[in-house]
Amino acid sequence: MAFATDIRAAEAGIQDRIIAAYKGLVEKFERYNVYRTTFNELNALSNRDLADLGMHRSMIKRIAIEAAYT
Repeated sequence: MAFATDIRAAEAGIQDRIIAAYKGLVEKFERYNVYRTTFNELNALSNRDLADLGMHRSMIKRIAIEAAYT
């Protein structure tokens, strides 16, 4: 009778959880930076420039959210 053994280091250890949490924070920070940059750049445009792009000032927040989080 043969037995197969598979010995691995625990992948759900504290170190892996800390790394996963750190990566999650980095991703959230990067997405927020995309949101903030998009919002600030669109907000700096004049109403006429926004109209030329087919946008209205009230759309800036939604567009920035879509750019960062979708």
